[in-house]
Amino acid sequence: MNTFECRKGCGACCIAPSIASPIPGMPEGKPAGVRCVQLTEDNLCSLYGRPERPVFCASYFASEKYCGRSSFEALELITLLEVATKTP
Repeated sequence: MNTFECRKGCGACCIAPSIASPIPGMPEGKPAGVRCVQLTEDNLCSLYGRPERPVFCASYFASEKYCGRSSFEALELITLLEVATKTP
């Protein structure tokens, strides 16, 4: 059971990873390091809980391993994961 809470207003998981599937407003997906167009000014997902939200995004769960102790650390950790899992 995951007891780690998502850090409201963080947005790291909507910036750091690449997303291959289409997103409303980003039909070709999202490159790594690019802010998703569905991320609001206060870093909340405008698609959260909606059927248009990509499966990749819905599969993301906050954890200390990937979110660290701050939003800045989350961005660093998820970026490192993106680089480590990138296919050549």
